[in-house]
Amino acid sequence: MRHGKKFNHLGRTASHRKAMLSNMASSLIQHKRITTTVAKAKALRKYVEPLITRAKEDSTHSRRIVFSYLQDKESVTTLFNEVAEKVAQRPGGYTRIIKTGNRLGDNADMCIIELVDYNELLLGGEEKSTAKKSRRSRRGSAKKATEAKPETVVAEAPVVEEAEVVEEAPAAEATEEAPEAKADDASEEAEDKK
Repeated sequence: MRHGKKFNHLGRTASHRKAMLSNMASSLIQHKRITTTVAKAKALRKYVEPLITRAKEDSTHSRRIVFSYLQDKESVTTLFNEVAEKVAQRPGGYTRIIKTGNRLGDNADMCIIELVDYNELLLGGEEKSTAKKSRRSRRGSAKKATEAKPETVVAEAPVVEEAEVVEEAPAAEATEEAPEAKADDASEEAEDKK
């Protein structure tokens, strides 16, 4: 019986599996998205997410630990410089698996595994949707209070600023025109007297 044996050996020896996951993790970090089978992607997720979490703290010890898993200097550099900055605020769940169907040759379940913060198409949609939506609660009074405050602040602020600008501009022009007008009037009066 196989009770409690969750680990997927992927039909490989330990050394082969370790090398394969290391190579796949390096490719994922460098290219931000790779296509593979669902079983390998699930194994890769367990392998690479702790490394990304480790990369949030940039120290020599962390770099050496990650290098022992990846065995690729360029991937380690990319992970600590680019990827760690993007995922700094994320508490976990750095990868996404998107199923793409079955492979033609052997009908294996295929998928795309990608780093969540690098999918620009999905990020663009999320930013637009979060900008339109507001936080909702089940309480009616709290909802009315939170909705009323932003509307009044937004409505009042631009009106006050525009009014000040409009009122100050004619006053400044009037003071500038007044000496010129007086000079013109004085010259006209002098000509009329002659």
